[in-house]
Amino acid sequence: MSEEKKVTAAKVEKEAKKADPIEASIDIATQQMIARAQQLGIETVFDRAVSMKPCNIGAQGTCCKICNMGPCRLPLPKDYEQGKDERKGLCGATANTIAARNFARMVAAGTAAHSDHGRSVAEVFLSVARKETHDYKIKDPQKLLQIAPWFEVATTVEVDGKTLDRDIDEIALEVAEKAMAEWGKPEGELLYLKRAPQPLYERWKKLGVLPRNIDREVVDIMHRSTMGVDQDYKNIVKQCTRTALADGWGGAMMATDLQDVMFGTPSPLQSEANMGIMKEDHVNIIVHGHEPILSEMIVAACQSQEMLDYAKTKGAKGIQLGGICCTANEILQRHGIPPAGTFLQQELAIVTGACEAMVVDVQCVFQNLANVAKCFHTKLITTHPMAKMEQDNVIHIEFNEHHAMEDAKRIVKMAIDNFTNRRAEVMIPNVKHTQIAGFGVESIEYHLGGTFRGSYYTLNDNIINGRIRGLAGVVGCNNARTKHNEAHITLIKELIKNDVLVLTTGCSALAAGGHGLLTPETAAVYCGPGLAEICETVGIPPVLHLGSCVDNTRILLAATEVIKAGGLGKDLQDIPAAGSAPEWMSEKAIAIGQYFVASGVYTLFGVGMPLDGAPQFKNYLFNELEKIYGGKWDCEPDPIKHAHKMIAHIDKKRKELGIDKARERVLMDMADRQALEA
Repeated sequence: MSEEKKVTAAKVEKEAKKADPIEASIDIATQQMIARAQQLGIETVFDRAVSMKPCNIGAQGTCCKICNMGPCRLPLPKDYEQGKDERKGLCGATANTIAARNFARMVAAGTAAHSDHGRSVAEVFLSVARKETHDYKIKDPQKLLQIAPWFEVATTVEVDGKTLDRDIDEIALEVAEKAMAEWGKPEGELLYLKRAPQPLYERWKKLGVLPRNIDREVVDIMHRSTMGVDQDYKNIVKQCTRTALADGWGGAMMATDLQDVMFGTPSPLQSEANMGIMKEDHVNIIVHGHEPILSEMIVAACQSQEMLDYAKTKGAKGIQLGGICCTANEILQRHGIPPAGTFLQQELAIVTGACEAMVVDVQCVFQNLANVAKCFHTKLITTHPMAKMEQDNVIHIEFNEHHAMEDAKRIVKMAIDNFTNRRAEVMIPNVKHTQIAGFGVESIEYHLGGTFRGSYYTLNDNIINGRIRGLAGVVGCNNARTKHNEAHITLIKELIKNDVLVLTTGCSALAAGGHGLLTPETAAVYCGPGLAEICETVGIPPVLHLGSCVDNTRILLAATEVIKAGGLGKDLQDIPAAGSAPEWMSEKAIAIGQYFVASGVYTLFGVGMPLDGAPQFKNYLFNELEKIYGGKWDCEPDPIKHAHKMIAHIDKKRKELGIDKARERVLMDMADRQALEA
């Protein structure tokens, strides 16, 4: 082959390893920025997904590397259907044991991530309660009074036969101390478990899966999944349940509640979404990660007159703050700060050439951000002691709650100073959508029942009469192994078309906002007649943005309120509802899925799960768990089939409740109404 042909062949091979922007994403802004990155010779996650293929055996869940005799790789034999399965690792571990251990370690890691987020929030809350920081305050004392009884903290005191309100500072300090103890107390059980419906709590107790403390359950999994310890996949899954519950009804739930107390409980507000929110004539700062401790202060600093005036001295018209990933959801739901994108769009925000600083904390942060930032003027700033990067162009400014505003202003000032250093042509996609976000347990109740008679009864009544077919929690990440946002958007549209009200969090919520599905007007375009009528009457979108990925606990608590309102059973497993993570990628998703399954929810994942190499273990998760907990796992990559599996489950639950036939609408006269009130 001539030298010229070799060069041509090499060029063709290199081009073949690049992502096709149209095939990589359904989002126009993402398509444009992938193409721009490729023109500039910058590799992104989309290109790496094409050039790097996954390990087939690892994808089956049967690669074991927990000791140095391995890795032991156990592919599923072709003659498995004939009952021949003699696969074993060097120690004799079976495929079921290996797959269960791998699954368990994902649950442990996911629980550690979300619950450690909760611990960080609790530590700051303790500083607030002790008056050790002046930059954070209790913004929602009413929420504090609501959660205090769950921590067994009294909100009143008896004095001389009279019941008096306790001092709010005393309550805050006692709640903070009780909360901190949940990570490592030596005996007892997690206090928040009793927030679950009574039958569900009693089932957990009978099965012996009540978590003792958060840290202990994570350590327990890591111990039992070590070489030569637990070798019964059913027993391993039992501890998976205990650990996941420590997250969903413990660390993650406390994170949401304490954030609401300190930063304010979200209420519906209007904002925008997608990369078009960035502005060429503004200083653009992107916050990315998961913990709102830092981002709350960045919001305040960016809105301060001092920083706005300083930005103008550098020639900028103002400061545009945006978010990526769940930090985006945190500042969106409380302040209306528009998100710039989802998990897979993080590199692309820098590729615009307009990002002065990307400020990151923990979880879901690409190390390749440093390589992309080198191609532009962008300052990449890490802020958390456990999350640094090895590249020399990364700046580390460790954030401390005791001088939070000082740290935040230092970061914002650095971004402003960088505004004049732009060295590439700015290209911001002209793509953004209006969205309504900020829903929660409290605001849903208000929208359904009003200020003085807030109740979930209205929701239940419309599920019973069939206008709302059921509820779906659609949550989770993006995954570069599938077309960006396609599964989220296709699934959500199919659900609301069939009158299923969708509750969404995390990157799924960001995807829905970025594709224009989070407005009341969406209902008239995409919904079935029943759900459309409800949305028009109440004035809500058919897809409710409930926050970040730790805020999946809001879905659990909303479901619990449905049970309390009556008419739809006595346990979460009775409700016509299902959960979904159509583009999952993180270990956190597995922990979330397990605590939803253990709470009685039918839970589907897309993309694929690392279980196919151990069919017995897979069958246990996908079928047998339902007999134990009322919920089970399932997997369906096709979003339309995925939606109809959820709808079939919802219809099954409607039939079990005896509400599968639509009630006739009756015009009531005054006598009928008086009889009803009686």
